[in-house]
Amino acid sequence: MEVVLVGRSHVGIWALPKGTPNPGETIEQVAVREVREETGLEVRLIAYIGSISYSFVRDTVRYHKQVRHFLLEAIGGDTTLHDHEYDLVEWFPLHEACRRLTYQNEVHILYQAEETLQRWLHHQRKEGQK
Repeated sequence: MEVVLVGRSHVGIWALPKGTPNPGETIEQVAVREVREETGLEVRLIAYIGSISYSFVRDTVRYHKQVRHFLLEAIGGDTTLHDHEYDLVEWFPLHEACRRLTYQNEVHILYQAEETLQRWLHHQRKEGQK
């Protein structure tokens, strides 16, 4: 299993792609759009993985965020065509991606993604035998 990460070289951050919904978008549409914008990849949604909640302070204002993560399959696109929110977009084997990620809660999401993928593949094999 390989994982695409986005990074900011000037601050040494590696993360999973994520973003804010536009009005009227479903969470699934947000996931597909944000991955396309931040990585340049066209993706197909496979399954919901889980969510992360966290808070941070910027300019003395506390923000609370909930990020929902999905297992996605790259079906096209080009990582050189990403937007400028991040300057790095790279593929890594799962365990290398876990070592690179800056935020520990995203490492947990990757292990959940691996389990979700194994269940999905098992289901696909069973469906193919019918």
